[in-house]
Amino acid sequence: MSKRPTIRDLAQAANVSSATVDRVLNNRSTVRDATAQRVLIAAEKIGYHAAGLLKIRHKESKPIKRVVCLLQRSSDFFYQSLGLAIEQASSQLMDFQLEVSIVFMAEVSPSHIAEQLKQQAAKADAIVLVSLDHHTVNKEIEKIIYQGKPVITLLSPLSSPVQSGHIGQDSRKVGRTAGWAISSLAKKSGEVAILLGSHRYLNQEIAEISFISYFREFGGGFTLLPPILNLDDDRLAAEATAQLLADHPNLVGIYSAGGGVSGMISTLRSEETPDNLVTICNELMPATRDALRDGIVNMVIATPVERVAQEAITMLNRAFLARGPVLNNTIYVPSELYISENI
Repeated sequence: MSKRPTIRDLAQAANVSSATVDRVLNNRSTVRDATAQRVLIAAEKIGYHAAGLLKIRHKESKPIKRVVCLLQRSSDFFYQSLGLAIEQASSQLMDFQLEVSIVFMAEVSPSHIAEQLKQQAAKADAIVLVSLDHHTVNKEIEKIIYQGKPVITLLSPLSSPVQSGHIGQDSRKVGRTAGWAISSLAKKSGEVAILLGSHRYLNQEIAEISFISYFREFGGGFTLLPPILNLDDDRLAAEATAQLLADHPNLVGIYSAGGGVSGMISTLRSEETPDNLVTICNELMPATRDALRDGIVNMVIATPVERVAQEAITMLNRAFLARGPVLNNTIYVPSELYISENI
C-alpha cells in the first residue's frame, strides 16, 4: 500500500513551504490567492487526504459580498434558468465569497422597481437587475452607484450613463437576424407583424428598429404592420395573435421581439394559420422547443444564459476589486440560433 501524502509532500508538490500549507489548511493568516490555488491544485494532483478541507478553508478566507439579483416573472422558465445560472456562476468566483439572493419582482412598473432597488441596496454590496428604462429607475440606480455599490443590468440596457455595466445580446444584430430569417424563409411577399412587450425595454426597441431597418434595405415587397404591444403577457399576446390572423389573411411573418411567446404559440396551435407563415421568437424553453419541433416556430433567437451569468459574476469581481467606480462597461454575448434541426 502506498504511503498517504503528508504536508511536506504537498509543500514540495506546490513548491511552497510547509508553513504556507499549514496556513492554507488552518486559515491562520492571509495567503496570496495564487499561492493558495497552487496548493489546492497540488493537493488534488497528489491525492492529499485533506484536499476538500483546503478548499473549504480557502473559501472561508475570502471577503463576503452580498449580491441581490432583481429578476422578473418567477413563473417564467427563462428567468428561473437565469437565476439558477447566476447562483451557479457565483460559486466559482475566486476573489470573494458571494452570497447571492434572487428576487423575482411581483410587478415591473418603474415605481416598484425603484422601490425594490432602494430596499435591496440597503442590505446588498451590489445589484444585478433586469429592468425597463425609466427616469425613476435610473435615478435610484445613480444613488446606489454613488454609494460605491456596483449596479449591473442584464438583457436590456438603460439610458442612464451612470451604471457599472451591462451584459446582453447586441439587439441591433438580433432584430436584423429576425428580418433576414423572415425575408429568406417566406415563400411569398406579404404582411409582416412584430409583437413587443414594451418600448421601455430598450433591447426590444432597438431590435424593432433594426428589424424595420433590414426590411427597408433588403425586404422589397413586404409590408410591415404597426408594432403590437402585449406587455410581455401571455394572455395579451394570445389575443393579439388571434386578431392578427383574423384581420390579415396576407400575413406571411410574425416576429415576437419580447415576452408573451407562450401565448402567441398557443394561438398559433389552435387557430387556422396562413400557409407557410414564418414565425421568429426569443429564448429556447419548453414551449419554444416544442413549437420548433412541431413546425409552429421557424427560428428561436436565444440568450446564452450561462454565458450572461458568468460575465455578470466576472464583472462584479472586477468592480469589487476596483478602487473607484467602474462605469459603462458593456459586454455583448453572441446570440444562439435554433431551428428544428438543431434542438
